[in-house]
Amino acid sequence: MKILIPGHATLALAALALAAPAGAQTLAIVHAKAWTMTAPDPVPDATILIESGRIISVTAAGAVPPDATVIDAAGKPVTPGLINAATQLGLVEVSAASATRDDRSLAHSLSAGFDVSAALNGNSVLVALARADGLTGALSFPSKSEVPPFGGQGSLIRLRAGSDILDRANVALFVTIGGGAWDKEAGSRAVQWQLLRAALDGVRAKKPPTALGAQDSAVLSRLLAGEIPLAINTDRESDIRQAAKFAAEERIRVVIVGGAEAWRATEVLAAAHIAVVLDPESNLPNSFDELGNRLDAAAILDRAGVTVAFGLSGGAIELSYNAGLALRQGAGLAVANGLPYYRALQAITVNPRAIWGGGSATLEPGKAADIVIWDGDPLEPSTNARSVIIDGVQVSTDNRPRALTERYRDAR
Repeated sequence: MKILIPGHATLALAALALAAPAGAQTLAIVHAKAWTMTAPDPVPDATILIESGRIISVTAAGAVPPDATVIDAAGKPVTPGLINAATQLGLVEVSAASATRDDRSLAHSLSAGFDVSAALNGNSVLVALARADGLTGALSFPSKSEVPPFGGQGSLIRLRAGSDILDRANVALFVTIGGGAWDKEAGSRAVQWQLLRAALDGVRAKKPPTALGAQDSAVLSRLLAGEIPLAINTDRESDIRQAAKFAAEERIRVVIVGGAEAWRATEVLAAAHIAVVLDPESNLPNSFDELGNRLDAAAILDRAGVTVAFGLSGGAIELSYNAGLALRQGAGLAVANGLPYYRALQAITVNPRAIWGGGSATLEPGKAADIVIWDGDPLEPSTNARSVIIDGVQVSTDNRPRALTERYRDAR
């Protein structure tokens, strides 16, 4: 048995992985306060066994195989890896520098069909920073294209080491509806809704609008077939109610992204089983569509039975920077404003997967071993990820801000 201390085990585990045959290593996390996300309370003094990238068991005071590599959690919280339900990680490095942005299509012949997956950059400084903050997955989505109301298709990413972070491409079609979103191209939001309806009607009748190319039509066909949801980036209550009506009429699955005023439409969202991805830190009216923004929105939606996930960390300025830390801080704010603690954890682990697909983010046998060991409450900003495990392998939490801190710590 080899015992490793979280935060200092990366090189030893990497060497062990290279020396052993693939799938031969058994990893055991012991003395964990394990939030399995299958129950509202953690398993105390848990032993988590991992093999071949999968969780084998989670048991209180469980036995450890003699050949296992052991990580002692020392009674600290252990959770599934966090998932940001709406980011532009891997697509945008510096929002003000166009050369570092791969989040939108400027081609009039490609709007709904725009696929961000080919642009994802796993070597982004911001990916490493998010991973160090306990983020192991995210949904990276496109900004609006040149053809209203479409943006393109989002991708699920896994923050594994290396440049390849794509988990699953083309998981949702994104559109933007709202005041100021398409001033030059469409004007009124009524036109935006009409263009969306006309596009679906045209594809259904095999006579798509001339603004749509073959790839656009193919994506809309997948939407109509129920293969992917329509992610509507919108905030105003009237648009959210319109989205629920649109989903029922078109018989498609809809997800609200943004949803500043979604709390005002809880009854229609719950009845239509429409999930909401929101920024739990947002409480200011950044636009006229967000006049109803409030910090207890997540709690109101949750009490009404609406599935809530957290994302959009950093607001409109940055959708990538601090995607892990801001996510945790936002979840903590939601708890401070009435959301039960367990529900907040669900909003950053289980619920994003439930909304976008790609498996289940729980700590139970057979599930992917994406796990974080914390040195305190994960919803406190001062807490750090002591160990981050993705696919059963402990990954480095080194990042550029930390390296700069060390470099200039003793500068005079």
